[in-house]
Amino acid sequence: MRTSTAPRLLPLASGWFLACSLTSTATAEEGFRESRRILETRCLSCHFPDKIKGDLLMTTREALLQGGDSGAAIVPGKPDESLLIERISLDEDHDDIMPPKGKLLSAGEIDVLRSWISTGAEWPAGITMSPRPKSALPDWDAPADPEILSISAHPSSVTLETAADFHRVLVLAQFKDAANHDITRQAKLSLDDPSLASLTDTTLRPLKDGTTVLRIDYRGLSAEVPVTIKQATQARPISFQLDVMPVLTSAGCNTGSCHGSARGQDGFHLTLYGFDPKGDHFRLTREAPGRRINLALPESSLLLTKAIGEVPHTGGKLFDEDSENYRILRDWIADGANYDEGEIPQPTGIEIEPRELVMKGTGIEIPLTVRATYSDGTDRDVTPLTTFSTSNDNSAPIGSHSGVATSKHRGEAFLLGRFHTYTEGLQAIVIPENLSYTRPELEAFNELDQHVYEKLHKLRIIPSEICSDEVFVRRVYLDLIGQLPEVEDRERFLSSKAPDKRVALVDELIARKEFTEIWVMKWAELLQIRTFNQGPKQVSYKAALGYYGWLRERIADGVPFNEIVRELLASEGGTFANPATNFFQVEQDVLKLTENVAQVFMGTRIQCAQCHNHPFDRWTMDDYYGFASFFAQVKRKPAEDPRERVIFDAGGEVKHPVTNQNVKPRFLGTETPEDFGRKSRREAVADWLASPENPWFARNVANITWAHFFGVGITDPVDDVRISNPPSNPALLEALATKFIESNYDIRSIVREICTSRTYQLSSRTNETNVTDETNFSHALIRRLRAEVLLDSISQVTETPSKFKGLPSGARAVQIADGNTSNYFLTTFGRASRTTVCSCEVKMEPNLSQALHLLNGESTHQRIKSSPVITTMLNAKTPPPVIIENLYLRTLGRKPTEAESAKLQIHLDEAKDPKATRLVLDDVFWALLNSKEFLFNH
Repeated sequence: MRTSTAPRLLPLASGWFLACSLTSTATAEEGFRESRRILETRCLSCHFPDKIKGDLLMTTREALLQGGDSGAAIVPGKPDESLLIERISLDEDHDDIMPPKGKLLSAGEIDVLRSWISTGAEWPAGITMSPRPKSALPDWDAPADPEILSISAHPSSVTLETAADFHRVLVLAQFKDAANHDITRQAKLSLDDPSLASLTDTTLRPLKDGTTVLRIDYRGLSAEVPVTIKQATQARPISFQLDVMPVLTSAGCNTGSCHGSARGQDGFHLTLYGFDPKGDHFRLTREAPGRRINLALPESSLLLTKAIGEVPHTGGKLFDEDSENYRILRDWIADGANYDEGEIPQPTGIEIEPRELVMKGTGIEIPLTVRATYSDGTDRDVTPLTTFSTSNDNSAPIGSHSGVATSKHRGEAFLLGRFHTYTEGLQAIVIPENLSYTRPELEAFNELDQHVYEKLHKLRIIPSEICSDEVFVRRVYLDLIGQLPEVEDRERFLSSKAPDKRVALVDELIARKEFTEIWVMKWAELLQIRTFNQGPKQVSYKAALGYYGWLRERIADGVPFNEIVRELLASEGGTFANPATNFFQVEQDVLKLTENVAQVFMGTRIQCAQCHNHPFDRWTMDDYYGFASFFAQVKRKPAEDPRERVIFDAGGEVKHPVTNQNVKPRFLGTETPEDFGRKSRREAVADWLASPENPWFARNVANITWAHFFGVGITDPVDDVRISNPPSNPALLEALATKFIESNYDIRSIVREICTSRTYQLSSRTNETNVTDETNFSHALIRRLRAEVLLDSISQVTETPSKFKGLPSGARAVQIADGNTSNYFLTTFGRASRTTVCSCEVKMEPNLSQALHLLNGESTHQRIKSSPVITTMLNAKTPPPVIIENLYLRTLGRKPTEAESAKLQIHLDEAKDPKATRLVLDDVFWALLNSKEFLFNH
């Protein structure tokens, strides 16, 4: 028997001769490449900075030479004296066999490593190994895979500026089933002119000025990356704002849970996410001289010793001594720890690539790359300085500093990257590897369907079937005009044989005045049209009625929606004479008014940026107060009528709380002209906000419109648009917004586009693939009728008119102008009070109070008692079964099933006289009004 320390014999079948042949002819580069593949695939998962077994790192040649607890892992030129070879060659039941778990290294793999060490263990400069997932694809020279559709490089072009610049290039394979796979380490990369730039792994660094091409080959497929090098020999000094501040942010030093909290941490305070760089520089360099920063001995600075764990630190170890973060901080301190002099280029944004991930199976790892652009036209790879996070650790966790996303369980995640004050993200989809799925052949009624289908395909979700005509006619009546179809209208639609009858019905309903009333109601909520009296801060009933009438007139006349908003924001004059001015009377606080404008017309909540840079969005304090400056000059004065106010512009500025200086007006997220010409500030912001140049306005209105018909927005909530709350289908939202702009901001046009799509017409009945889907529109969601529509529907089917303040008897609840006009039913069922601009004011969730009111309140009992419906049919000698059928048709939009008819007939048969029959019919009516099928649109 062999001793436990003897190497395993290498049988011919294991490919020993092949390994020897390869070794004898391979170049040093090929030997390293083969050895690297083996080490990264089989060894590094246990010998990587995140998991160092036996105190042995295997990421660099130096680490292998230093070894771990048992000594050097390799001895170049002497494989028999190398512990690495000894451990992987032990008997399989030996305690020290490596790897200790899973499949042992094959004889061929051992021989590759032995040969590599024999020839000196060559290791190209600058390469750091990292674990290679078991799911890694074969190397570039493997046979072609017909399932791989293409390969792509990220970024698609590279510009290197100054000697300190670098760019890492990622390479992904795109499969025919939409899945992505990282092949960065398996692809072959080469430069046409290697004298211009160095290429270490996939990282490019400048050597001299010029242009060249990075060529990428993988299994018969290729890609090219143009490379431009500028100022290759020019040094770039360390900048406090551009280099040091991003290090503090990426390390988490200035977050709310550390030194960025209101009181700081351990006596050291930084501004949250670095919104005040000058203040942070003072605290670092002047607040505790000689401790945090040691100019004489930079390596002794507490800023460094705490970060690398050399001295106790509440936040623990943040990075290693050989990391880029450490180098930046050390060099900055060694150079004098100065603040930047004069104007320096500022970041203008970041790009994270790839823009979308579809990972098939578990354990798939795909890194991200982040590029920042600057005001001087340059860009940098800032991936090492970016902090990453995920919205769903269960599906796609991501390394907070590595930027490597990993697939786990089926689902979606939004991956977020933050650099400097900028935050961007991308969608990641994880699907099972062996899922039985065939993409269905579905007809797209319009472009919207195509975007929905593409997303569902990536998720491997099959949409529901199209709903029946019976369901469609009830659904579209409730959604478009807020009332149920009359029995005669229903029958006319169902009996039509026209192939385009659904489109014709949508066109018919859009043209009705009730359609206008629904959309006036929706926007009256967002514009807070209501009465209140707080002395000078008041909106009288006359003013509110005029405001509501102005909005109704504009929507009824088909005025483009951007023109409505432009007129609203630039309005001047009396609140009676020019009702649009009531917008500025409703909210008079400049900052709150600013927040309302952003939330209502852009769908974004900028409140967080009032006190600090937004932690989960792009907005900074400069953005917030710059936008507020547009509304600082709005003034108000009394008119002759004490109920009226006059809105006008006069002097007024907003001061930045950090600098205490007046802030120049600044559009959100886009360039702002230096001079507005003859326009007032409000006219300028009104023109910008309602123009195609504002990317948020059209998307916001389109999203609000979509949410009305589906119960959930493409971005949801509709007024919480931010980087960390992305649209579920960005392409769909972009297409809808584009159509809105192309239609000249016509609400009716995009409503027609939505309601004639196949997506809107899907059944609410689910299948096994979409039963849990609530956000991707694979089936119709069952939606409770909103308070006004429900009350109007009860009034309609019982033929009992309602009466509201200021409206004639028989008016509909959706016509109420004043947000303060209400009743118990509307309040109980969640009608908006219009006290805020939040979309959450409309409550759609069922609750116990609603159920009790329907069961026992006057809305059902009293209305049934007062209703002429059953009485009229009984007086006409209509048979009770026919009456029941009519009740079903007017409430549920369908006839009773055979089972329902049979059960109800039993009760009718038990009735001994007309009075008992009437009680049965009343009970049926009551039961229908209390049924979920009546209360919900489906």
